[in-house]
Amino acid sequence: MSKLELEKTKTAYQIKLSDPPLNILDMAMLTELRNALRHVKSDRPLLVISAAGEKAFSAGASVQDHTGDRIEQMLTTFHECFRMMSRLDLVSIALVRGAALGGGCELALAADFVLASSKAKFGQPEIALGVFPPVAAYQLSRQVHPRRGLELLLTGDPVDAPTARELGMVNLVFDHESFDEESRRWMERLLRHSASSLRLAKKAFRIASAGDFSDRLARVEEVYLGELMETFDANEGLSAFLEKRKPAWKDE
Repeated sequence: MSKLELEKTKTAYQIKLSDPPLNILDMAMLTELRNALRHVKSDRPLLVISAAGEKAFSAGASVQDHTGDRIEQMLTTFHECFRMMSRLDLVSIALVRGAALGGGCELALAADFVLASSKAKFGQPEIALGVFPPVAAYQLSRQVHPRRGLELLLTGDPVDAPTARELGMVNLVFDHESFDEESRRWMERLLRHSASSLRLAKKAFRIASAGDFSDRLARVEEVYLGELMETFDANEGLSAFLEKRKPAWKDE
C-alpha cells in the first residue's frame, strides 16, 4: 500500500505524506519520497509538500530503521531526498498542519517556504535518544540564530508555530480552521509571477547565499556514522526507545 501521493496539477507538483496519524518516515515512505522527487521537473512553478491527517505533518524517521545494519541505508536514502530538494529549480512549499518533529521537521525546513497552521509545532527530539539530526544541524545553523538553533538541537524541546515563525523557521502562521484557504491564497501570490523568473531568482539567491549543502552534509554524515554511531550511548538511546525504558547513559 502506498504511503505517499504524487499529483501533477496545472501549477504544481504535489507530494502528500499519506500514512496518518504520524506519517513516519520509514524506509518505505522514504523510498517513495525519493522516487516522487525524481519525477519533479521544472515544468511547473511550485512543489507543494503536505501530509494527510490532523495530528502530524510527520513525527519523524523510523527509530527501527536507525538500528543495526539498517542505519547506513536509511541515512543514505533519507539524505538523498534532501540533496534532491536542494537542487530543485522550482519553488518548494511545505504546508504543516500538525507536528513536524525529527525528520518531519527537517523535511519541512528543506522547503523554500514553510506555511504552518496555528496548531503546528516543530522540534528535533533526537538528542533524547542519544543521537542528533544531521540535516537539522545544517538547517538550524543557517535558518535560526546560532544560539537558538543550538538550543533546539541540544534540548530537543519543541516550539509552537508562532515561536517557530519568530525564530525564522516558518514564514507565516494561519488559523487552523482556515489553513487550507489561507495557504492557497498565499501561494497565488507566487503564481501570478513568471515561472521562469521565479526559478532564476531562486537560483540567484542560492548562489548569493553560498555554502554547498551536499558538501557540508557529507561532513556531518561522517560524524554521525563514523563517530556518533560508534558510541555506546547512541545505541543505548535507540534501544531504550524501542524497548520502552529509560536509557542508561555511560557518557561514552
